[in-house]
Amino acid sequence: MKGNHQQSSVLSALSKEQLVPLASVDDICSDYVGKNKPFIRFLVEDKNFDGRKIAAILSNKFGYPNIQLKNFDTTLVPEGVRNEKLIHKHNALPLFLRGKVLFVAMSDPTNLDALEEIQFNTGFSTELVLTDEHGLQDCIEKVLEEESDALDITDIDSEELSGLEVQEEKTEDDAGSGEDDAPIVVFINKILLDAIKKGASDLHFEPYEKSFRIRFRIDGILTEIARPPVSLSSRMAARLKVMSRLDIAERRVPQDGRIKLALSKKKSIDFRVSTLPTMWGEKIVMRILDSSSAMLGIDMLGYEAEQKKIYTEALDQPQGMILVTGPTGSGKTVSLYTGLNILNTAERNISTAEDPVEINLEGINQVQINNRAGLTFPSALRSFLRQDPDIVMVGEIRDLETAEIAIKAAQTGHLVLSTLHTNSAAETLTRLLNMGVPAYNVASSVSIIIAQRLARRLCPQCKEHEELTEMQLTEQGFPADKLAEIKLFKAVGCEQCTGGYKGRVGIYEVIKISGEISSIIMEGGNSLDIAKQCQKEGYNNLRQSGLIKAMNGMTSLKEINRVTST
Repeated sequence: MKGNHQQSSVLSALSKEQLVPLASVDDICSDYVGKNKPFIRFLVEDKNFDGRKIAAILSNKFGYPNIQLKNFDTTLVPEGVRNEKLIHKHNALPLFLRGKVLFVAMSDPTNLDALEEIQFNTGFSTELVLTDEHGLQDCIEKVLEEESDALDITDIDSEELSGLEVQEEKTEDDAGSGEDDAPIVVFINKILLDAIKKGASDLHFEPYEKSFRIRFRIDGILTEIARPPVSLSSRMAARLKVMSRLDIAERRVPQDGRIKLALSKKKSIDFRVSTLPTMWGEKIVMRILDSSSAMLGIDMLGYEAEQKKIYTEALDQPQGMILVTGPTGSGKTVSLYTGLNILNTAERNISTAEDPVEINLEGINQVQINNRAGLTFPSALRSFLRQDPDIVMVGEIRDLETAEIAIKAAQTGHLVLSTLHTNSAAETLTRLLNMGVPAYNVASSVSIIIAQRLARRLCPQCKEHEELTEMQLTEQGFPADKLAEIKLFKAVGCEQCTGGYKGRVGIYEVIKISGEISSIIMEGGNSLDIAKQCQKEGYNNLRQSGLIKAMNGMTSLKEINRVTST
């Protein structure tokens, strides 16, 4: 048989299944000589073989999963792995990350060099999934088109910055928008783009008597970025207020606004803006709201397999209440919207009441709470129940009235999702009881509770092994039967990360309300009683889930100690 070993392996499998006549194998290999295209593409385009049949046969032969990319959500493709040169070179498309494993779609299972080179360039382990050639090409084209539409903010100059599109209202006497303030406009735009580039979640503009500083919150930690002259603080505040459509003449009371920054024709980022009068001027804090975070998919959030199963099973139920709890900035909104994105189909009517609306999703009826106008959480919920809802999301349960209406909705055939500010799953139940919700209502309506935190991910490029004694590991809470096989890593720091960390991963406590837990609630048990029962039923608390993340090399023990109690 002519041709190299890879072609022979493919043709052998296809001829055994009678897709390729055995007599034609040598001719096919001869015809392929000199062709500057991948072998599978040659079979499909030049020899008119069925790409889907090829993928199915090779999947059985080589043992790789066979998937269709027709409806694949290309937003799942991580930004850092969209290397156009490698994609074209190997006809291979990285699809998504699951933990530390990068799944790569290919039509040729014999091209193992592709996996090795992608692994070397990305720092992730690679797993191959097979797909048909036409589907692969369409998906590659779509991903690279999105990549070219995105703005490359690493090469932006002053002229591009000054022309960045911001949706704003303009008036003739706007401060911070005249010719004299052109440098301010350029500087503000650069700061906003830097924040997006560095993956910041919040920006702080802070005026003091003799200084003015700008800080970014990156991976949960505030970092000072710049110290502009203090004389510019009022002009910068005015410019940000113009962009946010706020009253620039009002400096005595707090204001809230929003900025929509268009990065490209298909990509835009929203900023939630809050101003606060201080002794030396207005402090402005901006929260970056990226709708694409809700499109990551549940596999990207960091749930353990059993936790993911509990959450998805609760989402499949026609009624009940799903509560997500944790401090501000712990990722509650993303968890809820990931669930809503799964539920968002043409057959369901979904309504949300939020203050503020942080992530915009097509197909979901989102209501911005406005207490001054009388549009409160309770009034919005009452209106929802008259709008034939299937699923209701309440941004936060803050009082007894909201809690009672939400529970009533959960008991009358609706699926309700909401958040509370408590430290653990067990405390969430007692918080509802302390609000005044009857115990039988809590026990009968709440389906699951998710408590969560965000921990910084270790940079895969520079992390190093950390050695601890068995006594130290035991003191930290690691399971005694796994001490010998535990390998921990610590942060080092390199040019690719911030202090040894890059990105964040969720740590979760997911509790399904069982009959025993319901009995404890009905009998007036406290959060300690509920927590003991959760441990008895095998649910990991936040600390235990965090230690699993450290054992898997996702984060460091130091980081787990920062975000969870020992």
